[in-house]
Amino acid sequence: MLPAEGSCQAAMATRQEKFRQAALSYLVYGCLYLAGAIYIATRGVAGRAMAARSAFVWFAIGALLVIVVPWLINKGYLWFTRLLVLLVIFRAIGVARVMIRPTIAAVPLPGGIEFPMSAGAFFFLLLTLGTGYMLARAAWDLGP
Repeated sequence: MLPAEGSCQAAMATRQEKFRQAALSYLVYGCLYLAGAIYIATRGVAGRAMAARSAFVWFAIGALLVIVVPWLINKGYLWFTRLLVLLVIFRAIGVARVMIRPTIAAVPLPGGIEFPMSAGAFFFLLLTLGTGYMLARAAWDLGP
């Protein structure tokens, strides 16, 4: 007999489902973060000047991580995922600093529109915190 739709058992995700959801969350986070970093770098607004060669290396490493890290999370590597929670929290602190004290006023968007750097950082902070929550939920088997 299947549990009723409104019961707690129907809403509870298994541990493996939590790892799969965390992996998907990290994949989305990684893709958006990498796309944002590439966009900012191509507009010349990167915080540090990068040579084309070093930028290519960093973005290639980032792309590799976007592939490998979700795969490792999906495999259910508990301590890897727990360590990743700490690294994502550390990243959230860095993003919050950019939100509070942006390095530039605005990021140019296509069409001549400018988007405030603090607003973009706020979006990435929400994304980072959401990803951290999904990782913590899998790593410590929290709630539904």
